[in-house]
Amino acid sequence: MDKIPMTAAGYSTLEAELKHCQQIERPRIIQQITEARTHGDLSENAEYHAAKEQQSLNEGRIAELEDKLARADVIDVSKLSGDTITFGATVTLVDEDTDEKKVWQIVGEPEADAKSGRISITSPLARALIGKTKGAQVEVNTPGGAKGYEVKKVEWR
Repeated sequence: MDKIPMTAAGYSTLEAELKHCQQIERPRIIQQITEARTHGDLSENAEYHAAKEQQSLNEGRIAELEDKLARADVIDVSKLSGDTITFGATVTLVDEDTDEKKVWQIVGEPEADAKSGRISITSPLARALIGKTKGAQVEVNTPGGAKGYEVKKVEWR
């Protein structure tokens, strides 16, 4: 059973989603199933089958969240420091081709969200950055070809 590294914020987010699935979604779906049963023949009752499928999906998500939380290795990023990029670091990169600046935080897989500036520790970019320091040149093989970046800043927030 492998541990899943994640930040305290990521752990809290998963806990909140689990609580929502258990305390809000589960009772709502049970109510839908109960209402659908009153409509008669279950073999031809689309509402009943839709509610049962929702129940199955919700229970699967609950099991997945419980597993991730049980295997979580919570790392307090606020206690980390240094110039070397590791898990939890917030890194400012400049694309060598376009001079575009990007800021990424390296987080665990369950909390990765590129739109929010959080990339998974297992992503090609994060793997290329681990162990590097400010000023380093990094080349990453992306689906669109190799990209070059320069590390401008390493922060811990």
